Amino acid sequence: MGLREDLDRFREVGERRREDLKEFIRYGDLGGSDPDSIQIPIKVVDLPEFAYDPRDRGGVGQGQGGTPDVGQPVGQPQSDDGDGEDGDPGDEAGDHEYYEMDPEEFAEELDEELGLDLEPKGKEVVEEVEGDFTELTRAGPNSTLDFERLFKQGLKRKLAMDFDEEFVREAMRVAGATPGEVFRWCREENILVSRAWIEDQWGDIPEDERGRWGSFEEMTESVDRETTLQRIRREGLREVPFRREDERYRHPEVIEKTEKNVVVVNIRDVSGSMREQKRELVERTFTPLDWYLTGKYDRAEFVYIAHDAEAWEVERDDFFGIRSGGGTRISSAYELAAGILEERYPWAEWNRYVFAAGDSENSSNDTRENVVPLMEEIPANLHAYVETQPGGTAINATHAEEVERAFDGSDGVVVAYVSDPADVTDAIYEILSTEDDS
Repeated sequence: MGLREDLDRFREVGERRREDLKEFIRYGDLGGSDPDSIQIPIKVVDLPEFAYDPRDRGGVGQGQGGTPDVGQPVGQPQSDDGDGEDGDPGDEAGDHEYYEMDPEEFAEELDEELGLDLEPKGKEVVEEVEGDFTELTRAGPNSTLDFERLFKQGLKRKLAMDFDEEFVREAMRVAGATPGEVFRWCREENILVSRAWIEDQWGDIPEDERGRWGSFEEMTESVDRETTLQRIRREGLREVPFRREDERYRHPEVIEKTEKNVVVVNIRDVSGSMREQKRELVERTFTPLDWYLTGKYDRAEFVYIAHDAEAWEVERDDFFGIRSGGGTRISSAYELAAGILEERYPWAEWNRYVFAAGDSENSSNDTRENVVPLMEEIPANLHAYVETQPGGTAINATHAEEVERAFDGSDGVVVAYVSDPADVTDAIYEILSTEDDS
């Protein structure tokens, strides 16, 4: 095996060692990604290479000019030539390898990893013009006239109404026949000729030719009837009877497409009890959910609400870093969320997800008297509460349990418990699979 084959093998091994998606969500650096690009670390295998000494030091065992004798002092050590001066650190970043995926690919991989298959729901109906001009109307500009259809309709009419004029003239030569009798005979033979045409042609038949045939039967046995197609082949198609009623004008087909819109309201407790570990668990749960829903829906928007005893809307970049020393009143966040959804994201047009997270510590009776009624009043595809309590539930952390009891057996509400990063993917599965079932 040559050096090139070795390099290819090492690269292949390195690519296969992209960090597992579950491990990335649980323990990886989520902050290195942005909403549209997820960067998952690759465990790179160092490729073999030859290293050369850039300085010309001569052959093995040779000294340099001016090399001191044994026992001669060598002076102070000199700094090596480099980019930095006086030992200052360099300013160039190290090499990092990442596998980059967009939210759609992330959603597909998470579906496969967790066994999910959330089918997005459509809301807003928009009319879009697609494809060729296939709709037909009776009026329109001449440039959109469907001439092919007009010609076919005229041709059908010609084939249906055309008749062998010479054959009918021979019927006028039957002895004793009158124009009325010839007309009735033509109708019996399915010859579409008008009585007016027969009467108009009657006078052109010479008197000495009347009585050439003793009967209509004798005439039909003696005279061959030429079909319309035979005449067209012989004479060509000279005219087609077009009519105004046959005109149709093409218009673009209008297709109703249901656009899949979603708004995700992320609510986070930032009160004094939310220490660093709790905040990290919230970030590890909410961030992949945002990526997943972005990849699933045509249009995804996000609202971020932080709260202690009061609630306020924040930007995404600030959401996970805010800290407060205040108390906790979770209902303040739901009151703000209800107003934002009503004003900006009507239920008739938007799919809604309301995700809240915290350590389950809430002011007395706020959950039963305020939060639960608000959750019932806010229409949403899914309400979720994620308890982030490292090491297990605290004595005064009762909010999650109260919500779970209040909505026991109800569709569209789920409570998940995260006490360790290893619980994050299970919580994400529980939340998304509840939406899938509903």
